[in-house]
Amino acid sequence: MNALRAIAFAAAGLLALPAQGQTAPRARAPAGARHETSTVRLGSEAPSPSDAVVVGAGTYRPLFPSSPSATSMTVAPFRLDRAPVTAGEYLAFVRAHPEWRRDRVARVLADEGYLTLWESPDRLGARVAPDEPAASVSWFAARAYCAERGMRLPTEAEWEHAAAASRTRPDGDADPAWGAELLAIYSRPAQARPGPVRAGAPNFWGIYDLHGMVWEWVSDFGNAATAFGDTNARSFCGAVASGASAAGAASFPAFQRVAFRTSLRAAYTTRNLGFRCASSLPNRSNP
Repeated sequence: MNALRAIAFAAAGLLALPAQGQTAPRARAPAGARHETSTVRLGSEAPSPSDAVVVGAGTYRPLFPSSPSATSMTVAPFRLDRAPVTAGEYLAFVRAHPEWRRDRVARVLADEGYLTLWESPDRLGARVAPDEPAASVSWFAARAYCAERGMRLPTEAEWEHAAAASRTRPDGDADPAWGAELLAIYSRPAQARPGPVRAGAPNFWGIYDLHGMVWEWVSDFGNAATAFGDTNARSFCGAVASGASAAGAASFPAFQRVAFRTSLRAAYTTRNLGFRCASSLPNRSNP
């Protein structure tokens, strides 16, 4: 096992759920925030519509830049699902698109772990609740689901920008109490299975479950590995570790996310890896 995979597996084992019964004050929606609905019409058993919230523009500073000129990136406003795609929603997609059943999917598109917790290729069963995040889904499958909704996977910069918000402000990095809470969440061992989505409080943008539920696919999950190359895993790990050390303990969650993403391949699946969908806003400068 190479250095990247070792760090990633350690990170995967540390992603935990909030403690049972843990709740937090509900944040007010930010002034001017717009909530839009994108409905998945994939069959009679499709659950209620999934909300997509508009995330405002901002700047993303990657822990490990892909080049010396990429130390900061401007993130344009975009829409992001308020919660991870649920198992019930993904089940409706699979029933409408049987080529994505676990017994029919091409192995190049999803590995042997794809949807293995389901009772059968088109039933969740007792081990998977319809309101918990869809997991054991590959990047190819997640991308296909989002495309069916007329959406896409978020970029790493978009996801990280949305996740940087605390419950009360868009720049959660400036909130020491929020940083301490995140550090505690990412330091706890993972539980056997997640609970229902939206059980806690949303962040400043009105988005739920970006931390402590499941890891999530992004469209460009291999950014850092591409910059360093697979043969330089040890250098990559050292560079990220140095960046994490320089930034302090607050960067530990971001370090875990980068290490985990970099270990992935598009057909990989794990029991604590899910996704949510995003979309770009129309370019209002065009007539």
